[in-house]
Amino acid sequence: MAASAFPLQGSSNENLSQLIRHSSPREVIVGSNFQHQMYCHLLCGLRNYEFIDGIFSPYAIGLIGAFSFFESKWEQLCDDLENGYPCLDITEVAMRDSVIEVLGGPQPDLSKRIRSICGESNWSGIFSKLWPNVRYIKCVTTGSMSQYCSKIKYYAGEVPVLGGDYFASECYVGINLDIAQPPQTTRFVMLPTAAYFEFLPFDMEKNEAVGEETVDFSGVEIGKMYEVVVTTYRGFYRYRLGDIVKVVDFYNSSPQVEFVMRAPKSSFEIISERDLMSAMESFQMMLRNVMAVEIVEFAGYTNLESSPKKLMIFVEIREGCTKLRDSVAILRRCCSSLEDAFGSIYKVQRDRGEISPLSVSIVKPGTFDRLLQVAIEKGAPASQYKPPKIVRNREIVEFMEGCSLVTVRLDSLDG
Repeated sequence: MAASAFPLQGSSNENLSQLIRHSSPREVIVGSNFQHQMYCHLLCGLRNYEFIDGIFSPYAIGLIGAFSFFESKWEQLCDDLENGYPCLDITEVAMRDSVIEVLGGPQPDLSKRIRSICGESNWSGIFSKLWPNVRYIKCVTTGSMSQYCSKIKYYAGEVPVLGGDYFASECYVGINLDIAQPPQTTRFVMLPTAAYFEFLPFDMEKNEAVGEETVDFSGVEIGKMYEVVVTTYRGFYRYRLGDIVKVVDFYNSSPQVEFVMRAPKSSFEIISERDLMSAMESFQMMLRNVMAVEIVEFAGYTNLESSPKKLMIFVEIREGCTKLRDSVAILRRCCSSLEDAFGSIYKVQRDRGEISPLSVSIVKPGTFDRLLQVAIEKGAPASQYKPPKIVRNREIVEFMEGCSLVTVRLDSLDG
């Protein structure tokens, strides 16, 4: 299970002491239904609003998901506070009983307070409005999480957003020793005793590792990129994490690194995660200015089997979906600028005719949430889920193609 929930298994004194730090009871934290867990976390957090001094999620996407969920459920949550028990959707007996105990009976005054806050429909600074004693929000906002940083700051208002630590499923990798730095540029100090770390030099221009010779802590150079390789106490031997980091300094003898992106799976990939995110940042600004819409999520897929190869971008937007069919010409201009923003590998192959013109599909609202649900159904821990930026699974692509509302192909005149 997720590392964030594992310490709460069992009933030892150490595990019980962990619970003191949380507003939700153990039965919610280790529950079996992700949506019900999120609902109960919010309900318990609202009930204990005076005692909340920090809000934590392993990744930024977790907080975004929670407060998007809150925006749609706040009226029901207020009803539950007024009644003194969770709605009938919460069917897991242990979870339900534990939440009823936390609520401690009907809370009409608290329900009225939250209704007055949320009734204004102004979510800017909502954290401090709901939890007046909150001192910080903490989560990882580097790499693929950087796109969510502005939205978290919008929710946070004046509350500081702190960068999290560097975890991997295989081992603890690094810690953030300077929480005052901007969260999206967090530097992690590598932990020499967490595993045996090696570093495989990585060429950003070629988008691939350079050779097969690794270096250890003493061999890395400031300013260079590396893929992290670990040998762990639990049996992973020279395992490539798939993380690309940049060495920016040293703390004593340990490298200080910035997380850059996930590594490509093969040398045939024509855009990197970093290329896509950089291009989509400009695309987001253009859509916001020209069409007044906001991008919720996106992913790219390269069809290597077609000739020439084809790059497809799937985009989910929050507002204006119903108007897109009447705005294909405007969308096409935005997509043309998006193609111009991709990296050098894409541009060279595009000029050679090795890649066909770009295809951009706007998908139905909730498409990427459904991908989360499928991942959870297959055993992925919800708190550790990171939406894929570079999709390699054909089944996922076919699902998103089926959810498409509008597709713009730059080699077609009619979209």
